[in-house]
This record gives sequence, structure tokens and C-alpha cells, in this order.
Amino acid sequence: MRFIVNKLLYILTISLLLLAQPQAAQEFVIQDIRVEGLERITPGTVFNYLPMKVGDTFDDSRSTEAVKALFKTGFFEDVKLERDGNNLILIFKERPSIGSITMSGNEDIETDELLENLKQFGFAEGRVFVQSTLDQVKQELQRQYYSNGKYAVKVNSTITELDNNRVGILIEVSEGLAAKIKKINIVGNKVYSEKRLLKEFKLSTPGLLSFYTNNDQYSKQKLSGDLEALRSYYLDGGYLNFNVESTQVSITPDKKDIYITINVTEGEQYSVTEVKLAGDYILPEESLFELISIESGTLFSRRKITNSSKALTERLGQEGYSFANVNSIPDINKEEKTVSITFFVDPGKRVYVRRISFTGNAKTKDVVLRREMRQLEGAWISTTQVERGKQRLQRTGFFEDVNVETPAVAGTTDQVDINYTVEERSGGQLGAGIGFSQTQGLIFNTNISQNNIFGTGNRIQFGFNNSNVNTRYNLGYSTPYFTDDGIGAAYDVFYRETNAEDANLAVFETKEYGVNFGLSLPVTEYNTIGTSFGYTNTEITTEVASSFQITDFINKNGNKYDILKFGVNYAYDTRNKAILPDKGAFQRISASIALPGPGNSLEYYKINYEAKWFKDIYNQDFVLVLGGKFGYGDSYGDTTELPFFENFYAGGPRTLRGYEENTLGPRDSTNRAIGGDTRILANAEVILPVPFLTSFKKSIRLTTFVDAGNVFGANEDVSFDDMRYSAGLSGIWISPFGAVSASIAMPFGDKSTDEIQNFQFNFGTSF
Repeated sequence: MRFIVNKLLYILTISLLLLAQPQAAQEFVIQDIRVEGLERITPGTVFNYLPMKVGDTFDDSRSTEAVKALFKTGFFEDVKLERDGNNLILIFKERPSIGSITMSGNEDIETDELLENLKQFGFAEGRVFVQSTLDQVKQELQRQYYSNGKYAVKVNSTITELDNNRVGILIEVSEGLAAKIKKINIVGNKVYSEKRLLKEFKLSTPGLLSFYTNNDQYSKQKLSGDLEALRSYYLDGGYLNFNVESTQVSITPDKKDIYITINVTEGEQYSVTEVKLAGDYILPEESLFELISIESGTLFSRRKITNSSKALTERLGQEGYSFANVNSIPDINKEEKTVSITFFVDPGKRVYVRRISFTGNAKTKDVVLRREMRQLEGAWISTTQVERGKQRLQRTGFFEDVNVETPAVAGTTDQVDINYTVEERSGGQLGAGIGFSQTQGLIFNTNISQNNIFGTGNRIQFGFNNSNVNTRYNLGYSTPYFTDDGIGAAYDVFYRETNAEDANLAVFETKEYGVNFGLSLPVTEYNTIGTSFGYTNTEITTEVASSFQITDFINKNGNKYDILKFGVNYAYDTRNKAILPDKGAFQRISASIALPGPGNSLEYYKINYEAKWFKDIYNQDFVLVLGGKFGYGDSYGDTTELPFFENFYAGGPRTLRGYEENTLGPRDSTNRAIGGDTRILANAEVILPVPFLTSFKKSIRLTTFVDAGNVFGANEDVSFDDMRYSAGLSGIWISPFGAVSASIAMPFGDKSTDEIQNFQFNFGTSF
């Protein structure tokens, strides 16, 4: 009996345990799927991610699979699945979307730039808000400020609920002060002093110009560049085994000062015993050796080896081997501390150009770009000609930027396409304008001009200019391709009235009208010869205050003239751009002569020479510009002297900054500037990198300069003792509404009678 009772209790216990187990979801075939709780997300989006459909069998495994798939989208905070008969119900709670992002406190980095960088993290207006993404964004903002030396930066965020399940995010930045480099130590150097080595660095301790260059603000990228510059300096000095063993960067607890320590091993100095060529030369061996700048018997230099490899590669590229590879292979003798260098030449296959195409030229016709090309389709590629085509497009002045790529043609090993991408510049102007010049005063002008009319590359202009100094009407037209061979032509019809007194000159007024015609003939790629012919009717009006020099000239030569003028010029131009160039050179010499003719003509001639040269300096961050101008004129025949209204002038922002415009040189009997028949000008400038305004880099130029020169009269000896000088800073902005220029100059070598003007600017006028 007892046995039976125990057995019944056991059976009862097992039954209760089974009843207590959770019941597994019963399988069912889905007849319909309904969604609830959606606000912004559409049901179609849900069904795209849902791994089941009507007609599928639903069970526990399918439930887990569905929840994982829907959570993986990132759209939802919560997902529930319920059953209503054979219908599957999906209940959602959506994550909010980002309705607005507001930045405050950021001064060093612009808001638009920050927001653009944050898009790569999926953090932008309209995106789903995820807290972890916001945390990642704050870390990225800190990283960007760290790269600018702002190690005390703090980034906080505030989240505000908006309607329609949206949130507004306020990101507040407290930038703090930038940490400054207190000391840079180089340890292990014996050959070169620390002072000499630090000259190779862009980073430095605070200096006089640090507020402008920010070279005292540490960044990992800058330090990496400086370490490479240090390595290059040693390798160029023959120290083949130089090595940077370690670098330590420490910051003070207040995050204001940074200390950098660099440990180096110099090694031994190596010299070159032999230079050889190997491989498939293609070209005569002698011509290739001429391109190698490193020679036996000299110290090892990585720079010379790199330049030699580059020169050899470019030379092969001119012959169509654009995929040529030149490797320098050193054979090191550690015992004798010598190196034998072999340049191994692998030209690859000669490459031909299949097609040249252009993109970005919405208004400029294809033929305008194509006629500037020096590389031909179907011919083998010349890397020099491809680059020259880019330069010629830049020199048209029609484009803000030009880029070129040479992708290989798919399925071939010896063909490429050349793709030029251009960004067009606004070349036209229609309407009225107002400007100001310190010399001409308030200027009202109306003009219709188009530098690239109808996309043809031709220029047409009608203008009206009215200022204190002159009133001018002109109609002009020019075409750089008057013929298919590249002969250019220009026409100009004008009328102008000038009050010289208001231009700081002698007291007289002129009325002129005339017409000019010119031709330009390209002789070579960089050389051009031009001719011009024009007629000008000139009438001079004097006043009681006019000087003896003016009235004497009029008494001898009259006050009305019909002047026929013929001119020739020669130009050599390798500059890389038409507007704000920074590479190349320019020289131009011109001569014009007023010919005898009908009526009361004048007989005189003028000669002008102008030169400018651009050169990268200081790690190519700065550009040195050297320039000069020379002018001389005289009369011949029955004309007694060079007409006073054809004199040369100096002073002002276009010639010698820091001096009142047109005031230098000889003066007349009323002590007003009258100009002279000889002018000498010289100029040295350094183009500075534009800080902070990277988006305006192509339209803004900052320079520091030294100007020198003067004007001399017919009876004066040209003497350097009479030269004038100035030094200062200048800036130019090619704005959408005209050119703006300004300069601050300090004259030196000036006389007490000179008229000084330290600050000069022009707005709305060309210069």
C-alpha cells in the first residue's frame, strides 16, 4: 500500500513540473502581417528588412530572426511580435530622427566644415539619432581640435525633444587656448648642431610670426613631416644609415606647454663610387646620363637620386612611355663607406592616347578647350604635352581650376584616355558698378563685358567710366584665334576726357578719341610677337594755373594733334596662370612710334621693358617674385620733345607703394608732378600662404614686398642716389564684384618733398 502511495506522489510531482514549464509558441501559417507604432518609417521599409512574408510558417526560430533583423536596421528602440489568430502583429517604437544640429563656440573650425566632416559618421539632419554615434562625434571633434593644438578643448552636447519624434542637438565647444611648443630637443646629433637641424623643421617654439604661421602649435602630422625633413637632410649629406630612434611628446598638466624630444642615430657618411644605367634604355645612353644629377666622387644624396629618377621617368614619358619605371638600386660597401648606384630603367610599353575629353565646361565650347591642347589623339602620349595643355587652359583665364587624369583604357595595356576637368570662372558682367580709388575718388561705371562670350573664348566690352579724373567710353572686341593658326586680333574704339590735376599731375585737361587695332602672332610655344596700329585725336586745354612747361610745349607744337601710332612687341611667357600666377617667368619688350601724318601730328617714340620671375622657396610654402620695369621715350623730327601727356609716372599701388600716386619724379614750374622720359622700377615680393581662408585660396593673395624706382626728366642723369624705396604688406582679392587691393608700406630713402601715403587701396577697379 505504501509503495502505491509513493508511486502516485511521484507521478503527481512530475505532472506539476510539466505543467509549470513554459509553453512553446505554436507554429502557424502567416495569413497577414500588420505593423503598429510607425511614425516616420514606412511599412514598405519594414517589409524590405523583415525576413518573412505572408504564407511562411512562423515559429520560435523565425521570431528571433525577425527581431534581430529589425533591430539591426538601427531605426527602432523596441520591437515586439504578437499573434492575433493567424495574423502576425509587429509593434514598434521608433528612434527619434535628428531635426537640427547647432554648433556654438567653434571659432578655429567653421561650422559648415565641421558638419561636412561629421556626415561620414552618419550624423546629419534627417538621420536616425543614436546616442553612441553622438559620443563618437564628440570624440572626433576633440581629435580635430587636438590636431590644431587645442588640447584643453571641451565638447558638451544637449538633446532637446522636438515634435514628430525628432530631436534637436546643440554641440557646445569650449576651445581653450592652443598649447604652445615650449622646447624641441634633438638628442644624439654630433655632426650638425641642434640649431642647424631645427631650421629644417616647420614646428618651432613661439616666434615673431607665430601668430600668423601657427608654427608653434603641435600636431602629429606636422611632426611627422619634420622628422621626414630631418631624415632627408641627413640622407642628402651622405649619412645613409641615419635613423630616428624614438620621439617623446609630453604636455604639461595645465595643457599649455608641449615638450618634444627626438632621439637620433647619425651613422657614418657615405660617398658615391660609381653611377650606372641598366635595363632597356630606349634612348641613347649618353642623353640619359645628362639627366642624372648625382656623380661618382660626390657624397650620397637621396634628393639627387630622387630627382634623377624623376628626370629619367619624365624623359621617357615624353617619348610615350608614360608607365615607365626607373628604380635606383644602391650597392653599399659598409667597410669602405661607399655606395655604387644603378638606375634600372623599365620603360614598359609605349602608350597611345585613345580619346581626350573635357568635363565641367557648361558654357565654354569644346573647341575652345581643344585648341589649347598640345597632345594629339591617336599619337603616343607625352606627359610634358599633357601638362602643357593643363597650363594653357589655366592661362585662358576662363577657369578657376583645371585638373587632368590619364586613366588606362579597360582591356588594353597600351592605351589611355586623357580627361580634363575644369571649373569655370564667371567671365561676364552686366550692369552698373561703383568703386573707390584714393586717387580717382568715387568711380561710377557701367559696363557690359564678357571674357568668354557665348563660350567662344572671345571678349567683347562696352564700358562707361566716370570719376574725378576721367570720363571714358569704350567699345572693344578681341579674339585669341582670329585664324586657326592662333593669330589673335583686338579692336578698340574709345573716347575719354582727363583732368590731370585730379590725378596729382600738372594742370591741364585732355579730350581724346580714337581707334586701335592689334595682331598677335605665336612664334613658339612660349614666344609671341605682336603689332598694333592706332589713330588718336588729342586736344589739350590749359588753365591760368598751367605751368610754363605745358604752355611752352603748346606754343611750339599746338594744342590739337592727329597721332598715328605704330607699335611692335615681343613677349616670352611661361607663367602657369593668367590670374594670380605663382610659377614661371614673363618678359615683354615693346616699342611704339608716332608717325608723321596729315594735320598737326607729333613725332615721338617710346620703349618699354617688363619682366617678372616666380620661384618656390622654403619648402614650396612661399613664392619669391622678382620684377622690374624700364621705360624710355623721346621725340624726333619737328617735335621739340616728348609730349608731356606721354610722360612716365611713378608712385602709387601700381608702381611704387607708399608714395602718393604719380607724385615722384620731375616737377613743373608750379611744383606739380609732370613725369619724365625715363622710368626705372624694381620689385621683390614673397607670396605668403593664406591662413584659415582655404576656400578663398585661389582668389586671395598676400605678399610682403620691397619696391624701388623713380622717374627722371630729359635733362636729368639717372642716379641710384635719387631712387625711392618702400617695404610693406599687400593683399589682393579677386571678388565676384571686382578686384580689391590694399597695401601698407613704409617708404625709406625718401626726400622731404615726397608725398607719403602709407595705406593705399582700390575697390571696384582693375589694377
